[in-house]
Amino acid sequence: MSIPVHVDREGQPSVVPKMNPEELEIAPGRAKESVEGWVPELATEDDLRAALEKAFDFRGDITLTLENGKTVEGYIFDRVTGTSLENSFVRVLPKDSTSRIKISYADVAALAFTGRDTAAGKSWEAWVKKYWEKKATGGPAASLQPDALE
Repeated sequence: MSIPVHVDREGQPSVVPKMNPEELEIAPGRAKESVEGWVPELATEDDLRAALEKAFDFRGDITLTLENGKTVEGYIFDRVTGTSLENSFVRVLPKDSTSRIKISYADVAALAFTGRDTAAGKSWEAWVKKYWEKKATGGPAASLQPDALE
């Protein structure tokens, strides 16, 4: 029985092909759509569903105006999509409370992306670059711990 050898031998081709990691990327990244400040028009049921899906993906606060005129500002942390607007809902952490509110899609009259996306511009690539810059300085600031949120 022999073990694999991963070194160049004189006169023999390398067992492991040399690869450029920059050439291994086969899928381009995707640009993140910015929805900060957006007030979508909710003309149809599909418009409402699409806007609430984007609100769920948004990492900032949104403001929901309900059919009864009440407004709720907070972070959407959960959603359930059913077959109708009445049995679909979002769960919101209100900005001014520690309670959680469950709101039916049918009760939403308007939606606005009023908060700031707290993770905007904080891509993995940006984090790695910042890490290596800190590591190069040799200080204790170079750690694998995440940065504190603002």
